[in-house]
Amino acid sequence: MSPSKLTNNRGAADSSQPTSPLMAYLVNHAQVFFSSLGKLYRAPLSNLMTVAVIGIALAFPMGLYVLLQNLQAVSGGWNGATQISLFTKMNVDDERAAELGQELRQLPEIESLHVLSRQEAMSEFQALSGFGEALDVLEKNPLPAVLIIHPTAANSEPVQVALLVEKLQSYKEIDIAQLDMQWVERLFTMMEIAERGIIVIAILLALAVLLTVGNTIRLDIQSRRDEIVIVKLIGATNAFIRRPFLYTGFWYGCLGGLIAWIMISLSLSVLSGPVQRLAGLYGSDFSLSSMDFVSGLSLLFISIFLGLVGSWLAVGRHLNEIEPS
Repeated sequence: MSPSKLTNNRGAADSSQPTSPLMAYLVNHAQVFFSSLGKLYRAPLSNLMTVAVIGIALAFPMGLYVLLQNLQAVSGGWNGATQISLFTKMNVDDERAAELGQELRQLPEIESLHVLSRQEAMSEFQALSGFGEALDVLEKNPLPAVLIIHPTAANSEPVQVALLVEKLQSYKEIDIAQLDMQWVERLFTMMEIAERGIIVIAILLALAVLLTVGNTIRLDIQSRRDEIVIVKLIGATNAFIRRPFLYTGFWYGCLGGLIAWIMISLSLSVLSGPVQRLAGLYGSDFSLSSMDFVSGLSLLFISIFLGLVGSWLAVGRHLNEIEPS
């Protein structure tokens, strides 16, 4: 016998040896993983429609979430404009007002503080009120010194600002602490409503994704009913039969998540130009931020999870109904 034949026989003998259970398990998973993708590829139109529905359902709440993040970034700049005006009592002179300003600058809640002396307050009032000449006839300056305070960004939310105003009002030299908080409270209330609305929409559309995947898997199970019966007759377990359907749900979720990611990125790129031009008209350099990589991966993982859960529920419900007679 030639050496080549011996080598071939040895190779044949080695290949006939049984593989380890773990290796067989992994090989089977890999085969089913790629064969389920090939099955989707063989019916591109119907599967593309299913994947597109999943992508649109996921893109809508995620796109709203990204837009809300951009709005919160804009409001962060508005928070920096929050201003508290402290009007001192009439018996507080400019020197004491300056000393009080130095004391208040030490507070961690305050980012910047500017002291307007009584004369500076009078000059500013004359310039802004339009009664400049009429006020010149007054024998005595009726305006107190004013301390203009800008809180830090961490203390610019309504609750923190209200606490700061209450704290500043407790100083004996302060007569009035004035703050227009109404617009800030309305802004944060609208954002809170938007956040909760997005959560509700996301939950409803997640249920829609589950139903879409579940119904698609159910139809696939029904179309392969005879095949499932035969496989059960030769001893296949439910886990073995369930595997290709679960991987099909995985691919539905994965492809749907990718489509949602692409749709959100394209939508933001379309809106970016007009938004930037609008911001430029108001003297701002604001531009829309696209969805970051971490958010994209989160969207993809959520989509895959929904695909797996939808397929698991459908298979668990309908597989037990198919039994060999």
